[in-house]
Parts: sequence; structure tokens; C-alpha cells
Amino acid sequence: MTLRRPARIMVLGAGGREHALAWKLVGESGVQAVWVAPGSAGIASDGRIGVLPAVDPLDGPGVVDAARAQSADLVVIGPEAPLAAGVADVLRAAGIPVFGPGAAAARIETSKAFCHEIAAAAGVRMARSGAFARHDEALAFARELARPAHGGVVIKADGLAAGKGVTVCDAIEQAALALEAIFAIPAPAGEPDDSPRVVVEERLYGPEASLIALCDGRDALALPPARDHKRLLDGDLGPNTGGMGAYSPLIDLPDDRAEALVATVHRPILAELARRGIPFIGALYAGLILTDDGPVLLECNARFGDPETQVLLPRLAGDLAPLLLAAAEGRLAEAGIAAGIPGAMLPSRPEAAVGIVLAAEGYPVAPKQGDPIAGIRFAEQAGGLVFHAGTSPLGDDRFQTAGGRILAVVALGPDLPAARLNAERCAERVGFRGLQRRNDIAAIVAGSSASGAAPLDGPPPGATISLGASR
Repeated sequence: MTLRRPARIMVLGAGGREHALAWKLVGESGVQAVWVAPGSAGIASDGRIGVLPAVDPLDGPGVVDAARAQSADLVVIGPEAPLAAGVADVLRAAGIPVFGPGAAAARIETSKAFCHEIAAAAGVRMARSGAFARHDEALAFARELARPAHGGVVIKADGLAAGKGVTVCDAIEQAALALEAIFAIPAPAGEPDDSPRVVVEERLYGPEASLIALCDGRDALALPPARDHKRLLDGDLGPNTGGMGAYSPLIDLPDDRAEALVATVHRPILAELARRGIPFIGALYAGLILTDDGPVLLECNARFGDPETQVLLPRLAGDLAPLLLAAAEGRLAEAGIAAGIPGAMLPSRPEAAVGIVLAAEGYPVAPKQGDPIAGIRFAEQAGGLVFHAGTSPLGDDRFQTAGGRILAVVALGPDLPAARLNAERCAERVGFRGLQRRNDIAAIVAGSSASGAAPLDGPPPGATISLGASR
């Protein structure tokens, strides 16, 4: 049985996740060219990766034209917005293999209410919840869940919110404010009056975990579990963000438990979506909470996580490109056998990976842009992988801030303490005005000992770096 490999790949998107995908794919056997559309100058600073800045990722016909112009064997869609816009549907209709679900299947992410509906039909456990189109009904249910016996309530905007539409509330007063904020935003034009605006959930307790699986509509192959830190500040304080860092593996959810979770979470959801005639082809992300009563599904995303992808891909032991193509063509099980994968888990390296996100001043409310970035090259020289999420060129191989999350600095180590120390040392080499970052990514599990941490290269931590330094 031969493992088919795509030679020319187009990745749709422009952020750190897409940079990590391109970085992984471009170095694999049989891959001749990788483009990121629209990409960025920061992504293109890896001379092996091309960018297509004129491509609008929400323009399905334009994406088809770009894929044909590059003779792409495979298109991989990174962000959620093109999925919600149906770009994968347009590519499939044009006969172009695409890794990413159609708009109907992507509702598993774009509608929290739909996710609960699918999970309930599939027998996958989620928190007790209700979906509401009216403010008064949502508030009444929130009051019921916020009683002391229940222990809190979670308010979720039903649609896409870039990872920032969730409010975890200790008291009904917080829940009321969150509901007021959601219902103050006008409903999308053309949406029926009875369409859910908000999902109100019971609050569950325990550490969270992300489990992403490659899916072809029937079968699934899981990446290792990872953990994302959503809150802006150390100690999981401050507002929700798109993600301030991630790490893998997890002590409380070892890699070898992923296969069982795929059987109880991913495959039932895939089967239910297929039963409804909307097969899910792409990366199915299960956001889990590890309660005292076992793992519970919090949400699903319809794509690779960000920043989880940045720490997961360096841990993979085999090639990803042929599996993405196989998923796009509905033959994932066959490709898994051809790749020598014995079960439902992608083989991983024993090393740990920790990623630290560097965010702009004012993020997540009003990020400041245009500040020169220094020290990227020093972080790379110290052994870090630096993925560009929100940068623009400043000339002479230099960059400036141009978004909310600016960079993700990732480092490996033989264990989590070593990987965390290496990531901290690399991240400390990067500077720009108003830089925001967390200093506790993986700190609780990493402890204080670190075997095999990388030696220091470049300027020492805390040293002043000229803003005129090369990237």
C-alpha cells in the first residue's frame, strides 16, 4: 500500500497557526512547494515558504483561482472565518482537494447551540445548558444555574468570537453583565428572530485540555493532547484572549489516553454529522475539561487550534502532508495503515514543547500597532521556533507589530521543565514597546527542575536590546 504525498500545498490564512503548518509541511518528504495565502512577510522570512498576499481568504472563487495558478495538490484552511464562509465547499465543487470542513459541518464551531445539539444526539457528554434567543429567558436560566448548589454559570456568545466570546461567572451579577453585552449587539442581518444568540451553561471545574484529530468524515487520527492558556495574565487572570501560550504533553492527560477519547468524543460526533449528510473533513478540535467525574466536552472547533498547533506540530514524529491529503480524499484509515500508524494516534516525539505568545500593548481590547520588534533572530539562535502571527515588515529584515498576538515563541526539551525553561529564555530575547506575555505557561506542572535545558546564546535574559536590531 503506497502513501500518496502532495507535492504542492497552499495553506489559507496569515497567522501563527498557518506559519506553523507551513513550517511543518515544507520540510516533509515529497513536498516541493508550500504557499501561504495571503500569508505575511514574517512567514515569508522562512525562505522555503512562499506567500500569496493578493489572495482574499474569504473569496472562494479567488482561492480556487490561486490554487489552480499554483497547481496545488492540496489546500489546507487554517482560520475559522473561511470555513464559516464556505470556502471549502467552493474548493470541493471545483475538484480541488481541501482539508477543512464545509460551512454546514463547520457549524460545530460557528454555533455553540449546534455543538450541544450534535453532542447530545451523539451521546457525548457536555455541561447542562440552554440556548436562547431572548434576553429574559437566558437570564432566568442563568439565575437557576448560578444558585450556590450549582457553583456558577458560563455565558457563551453563540457565534464566532475569535476565542473571546466566553465569560466564566462566579455570581449572577457577572452573568447578567455578560448577557447584556451579548444582547446589546444587533443580531446579524437576515437571521431569524428565534435563532439562538447565547448559550448558558453550568460551570464545571477542572483543568482544560485540547484534543485535535484529523478527520475524513468517518475516521480520525489524533494529535497529542495540549493545553492552551486563554487568560491574558499570570495565574489565569484578566480577560479571555485568543490564547497566550500552550504546552504538550500533559501530565493529567497523557498522550496514550488520546485514542480512547477519540472513540468516545470525535467518532460519535463524526458519525452524527455524517448521518445528517454533512460529513466533517478537517481538524476536529475537542475542548475538554477534566472533571472529577472524567473528561467532559466544553466545545468543538472546526480547525487546528491556535496556539496549540504551534506546540503540537514540532512534537509529531512523522509526516503530516500525506495524512492531510488522505483526509481530504476520504481515505484516512488506508493512509494510516500505509504510514505504519497502528491505532488512532499520530506518533509523537518524546520531547515536550512549550509556546509563549507575545502580544501587543492594549490586546485584547485595542492592540497598538507599528512598534518595532527586536530580538527575533536572538530567540532563533537560542534554539526557539518563532512563528509570526501579527507582524509587518519594517525594512532590512526587520518587523513591527501589526496585530493583537504578535509572535509565538516555541521551544522543545526532554521534559516539560526543560521545555518551559528553554521557551522562557528564548521569549526573553524578544522585545517591543508594551509587550504583553505570560510568565507561567506550563509553570504548575513544570516545577523547578529542568534537565537538558538549552545553554544560553545571544544576549542574557533581561538585557537591553536596541529596537534597531535585526529580527
